[in-house]
Amino acid sequence: MDGRHPPPSHQAPAAQPERHGSFNYDIENTDAAWRGAHTASEALLRYDDDGPREPLLRKRTRNTTSQIAIVGANVCPIESLDYEIVENDLIKQDWRSRKKQQIFQYIVLKWSLVLLIGLCTGLVGFFNNLAVENIAGFKLLLTGDLMLKQRYITAFLAYAGCNLVLAASAAAICAYIAPAAAGSGIPEVKAYLNGIDAYAILAPSTLFVKIFGSILGVSAGFVLGKEGPMVHTGACIANLLGQGGSRKYHLTCNWLRYFKNDRDRRDLITCGAAAGVAAAFRAPVGGVLFALEEAASWWRSALLWRAFFTTAVVAVVLRGLIQFCRSGKCGLFGQGGLIMFDLSSTIPTYSTQDMIAIIVLGIIGGVFGGLFNFLLDRILRAYSFINEKGAPYKILLTITISIITSACSYGLPWLAPCTPCPADAVEQCPTIGRSGNFKNFQCPAGYYNGLASLFFNTNDDAIRNLFSSGTEKEFHMSTLFVFFTAIYCLGLVTYGIAVPSGLFIPVILAGATYGRIVGTLLGPISDLDPGLFALLGAASFLGGTMRMTVSVCVILLELTNDLLMLPLVMLVLLISKTIADSFNKGVYDQIIVMKGMPFLEAHAEPYMRQLVAGDVVSGPLISFSGVERVGNIVQALRITGHNGFPVVDEPPLSEAPELVGLVLRSHLLVLLKGKGFMKEKVKTSGSFVLKKFGAFDFAKAGSGKGLKIEDLDFTDEEMDMYVDLHPITNTSPYTVVETMSLAKAAVLFRALGLRHLLVVPKTPGVSSLSPHFTLHCKKLTSMTFEFMLQHNLSYSFLTDLRR
Repeated sequence: MDGRHPPPSHQAPAAQPERHGSFNYDIENTDAAWRGAHTASEALLRYDDDGPREPLLRKRTRNTTSQIAIVGANVCPIESLDYEIVENDLIKQDWRSRKKQQIFQYIVLKWSLVLLIGLCTGLVGFFNNLAVENIAGFKLLLTGDLMLKQRYITAFLAYAGCNLVLAASAAAICAYIAPAAAGSGIPEVKAYLNGIDAYAILAPSTLFVKIFGSILGVSAGFVLGKEGPMVHTGACIANLLGQGGSRKYHLTCNWLRYFKNDRDRRDLITCGAAAGVAAAFRAPVGGVLFALEEAASWWRSALLWRAFFTTAVVAVVLRGLIQFCRSGKCGLFGQGGLIMFDLSSTIPTYSTQDMIAIIVLGIIGGVFGGLFNFLLDRILRAYSFINEKGAPYKILLTITISIITSACSYGLPWLAPCTPCPADAVEQCPTIGRSGNFKNFQCPAGYYNGLASLFFNTNDDAIRNLFSSGTEKEFHMSTLFVFFTAIYCLGLVTYGIAVPSGLFIPVILAGATYGRIVGTLLGPISDLDPGLFALLGAASFLGGTMRMTVSVCVILLELTNDLLMLPLVMLVLLISKTIADSFNKGVYDQIIVMKGMPFLEAHAEPYMRQLVAGDVVSGPLISFSGVERVGNIVQALRITGHNGFPVVDEPPLSEAPELVGLVLRSHLLVLLKGKGFMKEKVKTSGSFVLKKFGAFDFAKAGSGKGLKIEDLDFTDEEMDMYVDLHPITNTSPYTVVETMSLAKAAVLFRALGLRHLLVVPKTPGVSSLSPHFTLHCKKLTSMTFEFMLQHNLSYSFLTDLRR
């Protein structure tokens, strides 16, 4: 949408107002109308059969709420990104003047940047894992030592106290420095790659909090993972490198000016997201497929090569660092799993009975996944009322969840029975130290506590314990049921607090637990190992919650190094996703909807096929002449929020009214700042603009913030002068005829990654519409809202779909 969004009307579209030439003829008449529309559209309204009920999202200048639970909260205005290639006289001159050396420099820079993205993301992923291994390791070792001395109350106080300090620290930096860092960040990255630019989602402060908040949160014992935040971290690193640094912190590089456009940044951020998955799971191919399947809205073969190169760099960096740590140079606990779950299992054959067990797992995963998403939606909506009260309440909520988690992790193992150590155990039993399958806890010598082996470990070690093969009798059924219930519930209440948190690990933990339960119950009819059932259960739950298939399948295969599992993993993912899709959307799609982000789906809604572009247009028209009065442009920029304006030449500038093209708001502001004005309304050769400005002067600011109309000052004499817009007008905008179906126009808009799409009349003449989009929110179900587009067009329709 372009500008503010007035509430929709349930009446038939009004007759199109008549266009009266250039903007200067009707600016006074439309001023009050536009201001009234702005006042009326300060909130997006929620609608039902009885009309508007209550504001869904209110706008303000800054996002002060958690990025995860903001339903009903105040959020910042959302802008869309310019992915279209602008073709105007200035850009064309720049293209013609570029030498082979500059073209070669641009290509080398692109590959150098993705190399740096892979290198930096790999280093950050290694640092995150190393920090968590050591911080959590010392905490668990301290608690274990106190328990060996039978100082159980002191042990709990030490354990809960460490968790409390870590959790409060993570929540504090998140709430006060970068609220956008809360949650996994995957919905934000997915929305950005769809063309949505929300406040500070890729800022340097967000990157800082994402890294250290994730380390503190995971070390605090929360049921969350660092894999989701790594995707956001990779995207932030790519954005920081692509924009040449940060103006705010005086860290900029002018040689990166070639990438000061949304199109190139989109490609870099896609590579960053792929690198994040590769760093989290050491799965380079899975990272590329994740970016293709889940994150990116637009893809092409050149991007595939760069993304693959980026993830390959991540894999090389991680392998080298892991080899380095095996010599004992990375701290007391530096030789832990380090990112990859080193698993192995043998699957000689599988029978028909085994396939029945796999189908059962897929159905369970679909049901549990759909239920998980439903409950998570309700919990996040409840958290929004707490989060919007301010930072202290966010921290208090985080502390509360930390205390609950510590009580469960320390208290529930006391309910589990002590199990004799197996006589043929390969590793030491009971385990002395931090990791291992056989935790002593309160048991006597020669016995271990199975529930403590799952709770009193890092999440990564708990997954390894569940995935381990040849361990049919290590975990009692009661232990698995208690652990599954606790992890399922704690995963729900943890996601949404003001801490960087991922869903991959909680989902894998819960899925692996019920997978092992199913494997134990079906042991008499199935020859598959319980560890394999755990892996397939994790796959089924991932498919049921996140609705990803290809990328999850490849990630799991890269984790386990076992291609023999491919048919089983494929089957369980397809079944669980199919079952879960019948209940609700994937978890990331639900969060995008809850945040009020106008995400463009790849397909059109059914009702759009009943409408054409002309059915949803409205006025008045806001357009400019090719040579426009400065005062008219300034007035239009002040009273509207449009980011694109059609430029129409009329006599005497042309023989008949004709569409010249589209001019961007940001380009108008740069041109006005240069003050290349003239006293007469005559068309020039554009030599002044071509000499005074270069293409990089109109590039998007590295920080994402450009000029504002409030930053410019004009005298009365300048307001009565004229400026030639032809040199900066995009003369080849995408256009459609007014009789095109709304469904086809929406699909075209999304497929091309546009911000503006112009509609021209089928017959000669100009319809009196303006390039202003408004948003209709039509409630279809209790879970989703569908967006119906209404626009003020003339030559312009679907202009600035999200703003």
